[in-house]
Amino acid sequence: MVILEDLKEINDVIKDLAEFVQNDSVVKPDFEEYIKTVGQSGMNYQSACFTYIFERKLDNKTILALFLENTKKLPASSKKIVKALMNSISSIFEIKRVLQNGFEFNNIINEKNYNVISLVKMTAFRGMGAGQYVVARIFKFDNSYYLLEISGVLPSSKRDDALRYSVAKIIQNPELVYLDNPEKQKEIEENIEAIYNKFIEFFGKDEIVTTNKFADDVIGMFNDFAEGGDKNDFSDKIVLPEEYKYFNVSEFNNSYDNFLENSLGGFSSHKEVYDVGIVYDRELGLYAVPFYETFNKIFEMPEKIENAKECVEFFLNNDKFSANIIKRVAERHENFTDVVNNLLGTKMTFEELLEKYKSRYLENKIFSSTTVLYKSKAFSKTLGIIEEESEKPELEGIDLKKIGRNDPCPCGSGKKFKKCCGANL
Repeated sequence: MVILEDLKEINDVIKDLAEFVQNDSVVKPDFEEYIKTVGQSGMNYQSACFTYIFERKLDNKTILALFLENTKKLPASSKKIVKALMNSISSIFEIKRVLQNGFEFNNIINEKNYNVISLVKMTAFRGMGAGQYVVARIFKFDNSYYLLEISGVLPSSKRDDALRYSVAKIIQNPELVYLDNPEKQKEIEENIEAIYNKFIEFFGKDEIVTTNKFADDVIGMFNDFAEGGDKNDFSDKIVLPEEYKYFNVSEFNNSYDNFLENSLGGFSSHKEVYDVGIVYDRELGLYAVPFYETFNKIFEMPEKIENAKECVEFFLNNDKFSANIIKRVAERHENFTDVVNNLLGTKMTFEELLEKYKSRYLENKIFSSTTVLYKSKAFSKTLGIIEEESEKPELEGIDLKKIGRNDPCPCGSGKKFKKCCGANL
């Protein structure tokens, strides 16, 4: 049974947090600048406040941690609530039912159902019902889940948009797929171990380097093998660039539309030629790492690699590259920290470097986006949507059940059946 005093104290803590970000001498200037920035993107003030409180960091500390540090005489019960808020879940949910004091949600990303209790009167959600999709934040406190906010609503007819947005969230934060879902995490871990053994069997080692023009083919050949296909010769696909240098690749940015485009076109669709490392981390999964060998070469001949500083910054600042990738390169080169400090003009130890640039990976177990996506139902459904939107010949009169998964697709696409019309069967 929900205790009304809990609801009141949770609301009081949220109110105190809002006052903290608007009055603390350190946080307030940053918050005001943040509000100016997000205001230009059209985000409403309340959503902006919640996003700031739960996602912003100052000097590598969360706003919630700063609140605990700087709020004097905070009751133990309030501290307990704040610590629970630190583990809040932001996701896209489908409304399964409207309850008397909240909702039954299905989290599209971590594939788990939740009964959530609203902190405000349900009249605030008048007009919302089963089948709609919401962008919401929830958290667990004393064995109950509470609804912190709903920042967006989509009608049931916008299912495809909800799925696409879910995939965008997964790309940015792959840990959302298994957050609060230990069964899903175990499934991913078991898959990583099984595929690692396949990777070693196929390549003979845990990493291989080629250019972007062949990386997609190499990964595709391995995927076919991992799914039970033949072990084909990939040696003609291992081609290195004429020179190692770093440069900006126009196709690289964090936009979701760009990701989808590159998922379909792949590395080979990029205009320039550069090296790509196909790396299998036994703990975190498969990575396709642009400029991986260029990054390694910097520590062998830093003065000869064009844009060496920019390359180092690319690897340190890019949140898609785990701390394990940095450790892997550092273990090969005794001069790693010295070269990085020399290029960046810093005096950090290797541990300080990881803490500054890769703290998220030190604090959490974050599998590679590539590995997580292919265990995500939202991603599988999104690929199905993309296939449905593509123009294909009709398959009337063809019994799809009689087609082998590795057979050519009868639609004439040139793909294997399992990669085309049979993907969602």
